[in-house]
Amino acid sequence: MAATAGTPRARALSAALREARMASGVGSRELARQLEFSHTQISHWENGHRVPNVETVAMILTVLRASPRERERILDLARNVAEPNWLTVGMNGIPQQLAGVVECERSASSIVEWSPMVIPGLLQTSDYTRAVKEAAGLSQTDIELRVMLNVSRRELLTRRNPVSFHALVGVATLHEPIGPDGVVLDQLRHLAEMAERPNVVVQLMPLRIGWHPGWAGPFVFYEFQDASPVVHFEHHSSGAFIPTEHDVVEYQKAVAWLSEIAMDEADSLDLIAKTISEMEER
Repeated sequence: MAATAGTPRARALSAALREARMASGVGSRELARQLEFSHTQISHWENGHRVPNVETVAMILTVLRASPRERERILDLARNVAEPNWLTVGMNGIPQQLAGVVECERSASSIVEWSPMVIPGLLQTSDYTRAVKEAAGLSQTDIELRVMLNVSRRELLTRRNPVSFHALVGVATLHEPIGPDGVVLDQLRHLAEMAERPNVVVQLMPLRIGWHPGWAGPFVFYEFQDASPVVHFEHHSSGAFIPTEHDVVEYQKAVAWLSEIAMDEADSLDLIAKTISEMEER
Protein backbone atom coordinates (compact mmCIF):
# COMPACT_ATOMS: atom_id res chain seq x y z
CA MET A 1 0.00 0.00 0.00
CA ALA A 2 3.03 2.27 -0.28
CA ALA A 3 1.46 3.94 -3.31
CA THR A 4 -1.12 5.63 -1.07
CA ALA A 5 1.46 7.19 1.25
CA GLY A 6 1.35 10.97 1.17
CA THR A 7 -2.37 11.31 0.45
CA PRO A 8 -4.46 13.40 2.89
CA ARG A 9 -6.24 10.30 4.23
CA ALA A 10 -2.93 8.46 4.71
CA ARG A 11 -1.50 11.49 6.50
CA ALA A 12 -4.56 11.59 8.77
CA LEU A 13 -4.15 7.88 9.52
CA SER A 14 -0.49 8.25 10.46
CA ALA A 15 -1.33 11.18 12.74
CA ALA A 16 -4.17 9.23 14.36
CA LEU A 17 -1.90 6.25 15.09
CA ARG A 18 0.80 8.52 16.50
CA GLU A 19 -1.65 10.38 18.72
CA ALA A 20 -3.33 7.16 19.92
CA ARG A 21 0.03 5.74 20.98
CA MET A 22 1.07 8.91 22.77
CA ALA A 23 -2.30 9.13 24.55
CA SER A 24 -1.90 5.54 25.75
CA GLY A 25 1.54 6.25 27.23
CA VAL A 26 3.14 3.42 25.25
CA GLY A 27 6.54 4.22 23.74
CA SER A 28 7.20 3.44 20.11
CA ARG A 29 9.89 0.87 20.99
CA GLU A 30 7.57 -0.85 23.47
CA LEU A 31 4.81 -0.95 20.86
CA ALA A 32 7.23 -2.47 18.35
CA ARG A 33 8.30 -5.09 20.89
CA GLN A 34 4.73 -6.13 21.68
CA LEU A 35 3.79 -6.35 18.01
CA GLU A 36 7.08 -8.03 17.05
CA PHE A 37 7.75 -5.36 14.44
CA SER A 38 10.85 -3.23 14.09
CA HIS A 39 10.96 0.22 15.67
CA THR A 40 11.73 1.60 12.20
CA GLN A 41 8.49 0.13 10.85
CA ILE A 42 6.46 1.82 13.58
CA SER A 43 8.23 5.10 12.81
CA HIS A 44 7.42 4.79 9.09
CA TRP A 45 3.73 4.25 9.84
CA GLU A 46 3.50 7.15 12.28
CA ASN A 47 5.38 9.54 9.98
CA GLY A 48 3.29 8.61 6.95
CA HIS A 49 6.18 7.19 4.93
CA ARG A 50 4.36 3.86 4.70
CA VAL A 51 0.74 2.81 5.21
CA PRO A 52 -0.20 -0.20 7.37
CA ASN A 53 -3.01 -2.50 6.29
CA VAL A 54 -6.29 -2.71 8.18
CA GLU A 55 -5.28 -5.87 10.08
CA THR A 56 -2.07 -4.22 11.33
CA VAL A 57 -3.96 -1.10 12.39
CA ALA A 58 -6.39 -3.30 14.35
CA MET A 59 -3.45 -5.01 16.08
CA ILE A 60 -1.91 -1.66 17.01
CA LEU A 61 -5.18 -0.35 18.44
CA THR A 62 -5.65 -3.54 20.46
CA VAL A 63 -2.22 -3.17 22.05
CA LEU A 64 -2.93 0.51 22.75
CA ARG A 65 -6.34 -0.36 24.23
CA ALA A 66 -8.04 2.34 22.19
CA SER A 67 -11.64 3.13 23.11
CA PRO A 68 -14.35 1.61 20.87
CA ARG A 69 -15.14 5.02 19.39
CA GLU A 70 -11.50 5.86 18.68
CA ARG A 71 -10.88 2.37 17.33
CA GLU A 72 -13.73 2.65 14.83
CA ARG A 73 -12.66 6.14 13.74
CA ILE A 74 -9.10 5.05 13.00
CA LEU A 75 -10.16 1.77 11.39
CA ASP A 76 -12.48 3.72 9.09
CA LEU A 77 -9.48 5.75 7.93
CA ALA A 78 -7.51 2.54 7.36
CA ARG A 79 -10.31 0.80 5.43
CA ASN A 80 -10.63 3.70 2.98
CA VAL A 81 -7.03 4.86 2.84
CA ALA A 82 -6.61 3.73 -0.78
CA GLU A 83 -9.50 5.88 -2.03
CA PRO A 84 -7.97 8.72 -4.09
CA ASN A 85 -10.65 11.33 -3.32
CA TRP A 86 -11.91 12.01 0.18
CA LEU A 87 -15.45 13.34 0.47
CA THR A 88 -17.38 13.70 3.72
CA VAL A 89 -20.93 14.95 4.13
CA GLY A 90 -22.37 16.05 7.45
CA MET A 91 -20.75 17.64 10.47
CA ASN A 92 -19.59 14.28 11.87
CA GLY A 93 -17.18 13.87 8.98
CA ILE A 94 -15.46 17.22 9.35
CA PRO A 95 -13.30 16.47 12.45
CA GLN A 96 -11.70 13.53 10.61
CA GLN A 97 -11.05 15.73 7.59
CA LEU A 98 -9.69 18.41 9.88
CA ALA A 99 -7.02 15.92 10.91
CA GLY A 100 -6.20 15.55 7.22
CA VAL A 101 -6.00 19.33 6.87
CA VAL A 102 -3.63 19.62 9.83
CA GLU A 103 -1.34 16.91 8.46
CA CYS A 104 -1.36 18.46 4.98
CA GLU A 105 -0.43 21.81 6.48
CA ARG A 106 2.32 20.25 8.57
CA SER A 107 3.82 18.43 5.58
CA ALA A 108 3.27 21.04 2.86
CA SER A 109 6.10 22.97 1.27
CA SER A 110 3.66 25.68 0.14
CA ILE A 111 -0.02 26.51 0.63
CA VAL A 112 -2.27 28.78 -1.42
CA GLU A 113 -5.73 29.60 -0.08
CA TRP A 114 -8.54 31.43 -1.83
CA SER A 115 -10.98 32.73 0.80
CA PRO A 116 -13.58 35.15 -0.55
CA MET A 117 -15.65 35.76 2.61
CA VAL A 118 -13.56 35.01 5.71
CA ILE A 119 -9.96 35.47 6.85
CA PRO A 120 -8.03 32.21 6.17
CA GLY A 121 -7.68 29.98 9.22
CA LEU A 122 -3.88 30.18 9.36
CA LEU A 123 -4.14 33.98 9.66
CA GLN A 124 -7.01 34.14 12.16
CA THR A 125 -6.74 35.43 15.71
CA SER A 126 -8.25 33.26 18.44
CA ASP A 127 -11.10 35.73 19.04
CA TYR A 128 -11.95 35.78 15.33
CA THR A 129 -11.93 31.97 15.14
CA ARG A 130 -14.12 31.79 18.24
CA ALA A 131 -16.61 34.29 16.82
CA VAL A 132 -16.85 32.40 13.52
CA LYS A 133 -17.45 29.06 15.25
CA GLU A 134 -20.00 30.57 17.64
CA ALA A 135 -21.91 31.97 14.67
CA ALA A 136 -21.81 28.50 13.08
CA GLY A 137 -23.59 27.09 16.14
CA LEU A 138 -20.87 24.75 17.44
CA SER A 139 -20.95 23.66 21.06
CA GLN A 140 -18.71 25.52 23.48
CA THR A 141 -16.48 22.46 23.86
CA ASP A 142 -16.04 22.14 20.11
CA ILE A 143 -15.41 25.86 19.78
CA GLU A 144 -12.59 25.84 22.32
CA LEU A 145 -11.04 22.75 20.73
CA ARG A 146 -11.07 24.47 17.32
CA VAL A 147 -9.54 27.62 18.83
CA MET A 148 -6.73 25.66 20.49
CA LEU A 149 -6.12 23.74 17.28
CA ASN A 150 -5.92 26.96 15.30
CA VAL A 151 -3.30 28.33 17.70
CA SER A 152 -1.08 25.32 17.00
CA ARG A 153 -1.78 25.54 13.25
CA ARG A 154 -0.59 29.16 13.15
CA GLU A 155 2.85 28.07 14.33
CA LEU A 156 3.47 26.71 10.81
CA LEU A 157 3.96 30.31 9.71
CA THR A 158 6.33 31.32 12.50
CA ARG A 159 8.39 28.19 13.14
CA ARG A 160 12.09 27.98 12.28
CA ASN A 161 11.42 26.62 8.76
CA PRO A 162 8.01 28.13 8.05
CA VAL A 163 5.69 27.01 5.30
CA SER A 164 5.19 29.37 2.36
CA PHE A 165 1.63 30.70 2.55
CA HIS A 166 -0.13 32.71 -0.16
CA ALA A 167 -3.52 34.08 0.92
CA LEU A 168 -5.91 35.36 -1.74
CA VAL A 169 -8.64 37.08 0.23
CA GLY A 170 -11.85 38.77 -0.86
CA VAL A 171 -11.85 42.47 0.02
CA ALA A 172 -15.30 42.05 1.60
CA THR A 173 -13.67 40.21 4.52
CA LEU A 174 -12.22 43.53 5.73
CA HIS A 175 -15.69 44.89 6.40
CA GLU A 176 -17.73 41.87 7.40
CA PRO A 177 -18.84 42.25 11.07
CA ILE A 178 -17.62 39.15 12.90
CA GLY A 179 -18.10 38.87 16.66
CA PRO A 180 -18.15 41.66 19.28
CA ASP A 181 -16.70 45.13 18.73
CA GLY A 182 -12.96 45.07 18.29
CA VAL A 183 -12.65 41.51 17.00
CA VAL A 184 -12.34 42.49 13.34
CA LEU A 185 -10.03 45.41 14.14
CA ASP A 186 -7.66 43.14 16.08
CA GLN A 187 -7.91 40.61 13.27
CA LEU A 188 -6.91 43.16 10.64
CA ARG A 189 -3.96 44.30 12.74
CA HIS A 190 -2.84 40.68 12.99
CA LEU A 191 -3.36 40.18 9.25
CA ALA A 192 -1.18 43.22 8.49
CA GLU A 193 1.51 41.97 10.86
CA MET A 194 1.58 38.49 9.35
CA ALA A 195 1.67 39.90 5.82
CA GLU A 196 5.03 41.48 6.65
CA ARG A 197 6.59 38.05 7.14
CA PRO A 198 8.80 36.90 4.22
CA ASN A 199 6.97 33.56 3.93
CA VAL A 200 3.47 35.09 3.83
CA VAL A 201 1.87 36.80 0.84
CA VAL A 202 -1.53 38.48 1.18
CA GLN A 203 -3.39 39.68 -1.90
CA LEU A 204 -6.86 41.20 -1.74
CA MET A 205 -9.40 40.46 -4.45
CA PRO A 206 -11.35 43.61 -5.37
CA LEU A 207 -15.05 43.71 -6.18
CA ARG A 208 -16.66 44.41 -9.55
CA ILE A 209 -13.96 42.85 -11.71
CA GLY A 210 -16.19 40.36 -13.52
CA TRP A 211 -16.16 36.57 -13.54
CA HIS A 212 -13.11 34.64 -12.39
CA PRO A 213 -12.55 31.02 -11.23
CA GLY A 214 -12.83 32.07 -7.60
CA TRP A 215 -16.57 32.44 -8.11
CA ALA A 216 -16.83 28.66 -7.85
CA GLY A 217 -15.98 28.90 -4.15
CA PRO A 218 -13.09 28.80 -1.66
CA PHE A 219 -10.29 26.25 -1.90
CA VAL A 220 -6.84 25.42 -0.55
CA PHE A 221 -3.99 24.21 -2.77
CA TYR A 222 -1.23 22.19 -1.06
CA GLU A 223 2.14 21.36 -2.58
CA PHE A 224 4.56 18.82 -1.06
CA GLN A 225 8.15 17.84 -1.61
CA ASP A 226 7.36 14.13 -1.21
CA ALA A 227 3.96 13.84 -2.91
CA SER A 228 1.74 15.27 -5.64
CA PRO A 229 -0.30 18.44 -4.98
CA VAL A 230 -3.78 18.21 -3.45
CA VAL A 231 -6.79 20.54 -3.50
CA HIS A 232 -9.10 20.83 -0.49
CA PHE A 233 -12.62 22.24 -0.32
CA GLU A 234 -14.43 22.89 2.94
CA HIS A 235 -18.06 23.94 3.08
CA HIS A 236 -20.57 24.36 5.89
CA SER A 237 -21.27 20.65 6.41
CA SER A 238 -19.11 18.89 3.85
CA GLY A 239 -15.56 18.79 2.58
CA ALA A 240 -13.36 17.03 0.06
CA PHE A 241 -9.71 16.40 -0.80
CA ILE A 242 -9.10 16.13 -4.56
CA PRO A 243 -5.73 14.72 -5.72
CA THR A 244 -6.82 13.91 -9.31
CA GLU A 245 -4.20 15.22 -11.73
CA HIS A 246 -6.68 16.91 -14.09
CA ASP A 247 -8.35 18.82 -11.25
CA VAL A 248 -5.02 19.75 -9.68
CA VAL A 249 -3.82 21.22 -12.99
CA GLU A 250 -7.04 23.22 -13.36
CA TYR A 251 -6.65 24.66 -9.86
CA GLN A 252 -3.02 25.53 -10.56
CA LYS A 253 -4.36 27.61 -13.45
CA ALA A 254 -6.97 29.12 -11.14
CA VAL A 255 -4.28 30.14 -8.63
CA ALA A 256 -2.30 31.85 -11.40
CA TRP A 257 -5.43 33.61 -12.68
CA LEU A 258 -6.50 34.85 -9.25
CA SER A 259 -2.96 36.00 -8.42
CA GLU A 260 -2.87 38.00 -11.64
CA ILE A 261 -6.16 39.87 -11.17
CA ALA A 262 -5.87 40.44 -7.39
CA MET A 263 -4.34 43.60 -5.96
CA ASP A 264 -0.58 43.35 -5.54
CA GLU A 265 0.97 42.92 -2.09
CA ALA A 266 1.79 46.60 -1.55
CA ASP A 267 -1.68 47.84 -2.54
CA SER A 268 -3.29 45.10 -0.44
CA LEU A 269 -1.32 46.13 2.64
CA ASP A 270 -2.15 49.79 2.01
CA LEU A 271 -5.87 49.01 1.88
CA ILE A 272 -5.68 46.92 5.07
CA ALA A 273 -3.86 49.78 6.81
CA LYS A 274 -6.45 52.29 5.56
CA THR A 275 -9.30 50.11 6.80
CA ILE A 276 -7.63 49.79 10.21
CA SER A 277 -7.27 53.58 10.46
CA GLU A 278 -10.93 54.11 9.56
CA MET A 279 -12.03 51.59 12.20
CA GLU A 280 -9.84 53.20 14.84
CA GLU A 281 -11.34 56.62 14.08
CA ARG A 282 -14.85 55.21 14.48
